[in-house]
Formats: sequence, structure tokens, C-alpha cells
Amino acid sequence: MSFRDDFLRRLPALNEDDFEAAALALFRYQAAHCPPYAQYLAQLGRNPAEVTRLTDIPFLPIEFFKTHEVRTERGAWESQELFLSSGTTLQQRSRHLVRDPALYRENAARIFEQYYGPLTSWTFLALLPSYLEQGNSSLVAMVDYFAQQSGQTQPAFFLHDHAALRAALAEAEQAPGRQVMLIGVSYALLDFAAEAGPAPELQGLTVLETGGMKGRRREMIREELHAELQQAFGPAGIHSEYGMTELLSQAYSLGNGRFHCPAPLRVLLRDPSDPFSIGGRRDGAINVIDLANIDSCAFIETKDLARMHEDGGFEVLGRMDNSDVRGCNQLV
Repeated sequence: MSFRDDFLRRLPALNEDDFEAAALALFRYQAAHCPPYAQYLAQLGRNPAEVTRLTDIPFLPIEFFKTHEVRTERGAWESQELFLSSGTTLQQRSRHLVRDPALYRENAARIFEQYYGPLTSWTFLALLPSYLEQGNSSLVAMVDYFAQQSGQTQPAFFLHDHAALRAALAEAEQAPGRQVMLIGVSYALLDFAAEAGPAPELQGLTVLETGGMKGRRREMIREELHAELQQAFGPAGIHSEYGMTELLSQAYSLGNGRFHCPAPLRVLLRDPSDPFSIGGRRDGAINVIDLANIDSCAFIETKDLARMHEDGGFEVLGRMDNSDVRGCNQLV
């Protein structure tokens, strides 16, 4: 059995105690078989054999997904799906080549169910206009898969039709034994609330904001955003998702602004002024390990800033200066 097949076979059963050993094994595999990552390590003069701790791993700057085909190859493979980051026409979009679309969808579903229970207990409605209009969105692919697997009869996506969404929310409440999740980019949720007025007070409604104003509205801190959403959606729970085009896993915040990593994901903080000073910090820039990224690169240096909490959760504070404003993030 190949390393890839064995690693993916064990991934669903991964637990916290197994994480470091799995991550180091994947690091050595990708250091040997991901050409952009191997070249980056060589430029740094880092010998993969000398890396023995997570904090010793050099993380690939996220900009490489804009300038290179970040692909781990042991035997040639063609991408079956291409995910592109959101952005303006003036920005170069990140490209994530996906070898196995089912891996992304099944991993995302497994993580969601860890937090929220079976997909079949939910009806998914989505306000993701910019993602739909630009195309090749991993977030749209995830929500579409969730809606299919849930068995719901209602359509999931409402581009700009706020009246239809309002009617769908009211209809969804009538489905016995189901909760309703409204997933939306921040500016679209606020536009919906402003145009349609307060949403009906639905029992079992959860609003999942994915961050991002996309230049449509002024940026606001998470507490302010959630206060406005709470006013618009009444008793609904206001939750958040942390994910990005370059990852195949997501973290969720269940209403308190703190994200917790599922089994395949780990966040480490680095000194924003020193990319190789990793770990042992309360505040810093995010380095993320996503073990589901076996076919691209699992070790990514992002431009997001965060604060770690004693319970192991992390709070996203914003983005570093001069980084592109895009993605499924809460920006400040």
C-alpha cells in the first residue's frame, strides 16, 4: 500500500495523540515529493531529516498558491477540480489543485458532523453571491454537497433573491425534525437583513457567517458584526467558519468567537516579524497544518492574525498589513 493510501485510510480515525507523528510523516513525504515545497526548503537550507517537532517545520508561504502549482506527486496525476480564491479583478487568485474531489467533500462533512450532528438533521440555505459569481469556490462546493447529503428538497442557493430566501426560511421551519442553517458571507447577510427586514424568528435557526465584506461594506470587528446579525435574526445562534481555498478542512466557532480545530487541523502562531519563530505565543500570525492536504501542501503560512486561549481555541483578529483582502475570514 502506498504512503498516500495508508495515510488517507488512517485519517478519519486520527486523534490528538496521533497528530504530531502523522504531521511529521506527511512533512517528510511532501518535502520529498512536492516540488515547490522541496525547492523552498532547499532555499532555506533546511534538511527535512533534522525536523523532529511541529515547531521545527518550515511552513510554505500562502503566496505560493498564486505563483506555483502546489502539487505533491508520486506518480503523475491530473487535478479533477480547481478551487480559486475570491478576489477582485486586480488580484491574482490562489489556485488549489484537487486530485480527489470526494476527499474534500467527505472530510468537510465529517468535520461538520463532529460539531453539528448528522447532515440529514439540517436544511442548508446559502447567501454566497460573490463566490457563485466568480466560480470555482470550495465553499460553494462544500455547501452544495451538504445540501445534497441532507436530503432536503429546497434549493440551497439564493444569489440576490432575498424575497425567495425569506420564504424558504419560513418554509424550512415546517420540516419536522430538521434544524435550519443559513450560511453566508458577511456583507450578504447584512444586505439581506437591511433589505428584507428582521427575519422570522425561527426555532432551530443557526446563522453561519464565513467572514468577508469584499469591499461592499466597511470592515467591522467580529463582536460588532455578530451584534448586528443577532439584531437581524433574533434568537438564532450566530456561528462562524474558518477556512480558505488553500485548505481542505475547516474550523468552527459555535457562537463565542473562538474557533476549535477538528482532528485533521492544527493552528500554531508565529512571530509576525519572524516567520521561523513558531509556538509558545498568545498572539501572532497563523501557521496552519491541514493533514487532508496530502496532495498539495499541508503546512501553510497564512496572513491571518490570531490569539490563542487556554482552552485551545483561537480567535481570528484580522490580517497582516499589505495582504490581500479575501477568503473565508473575519477581517478587521
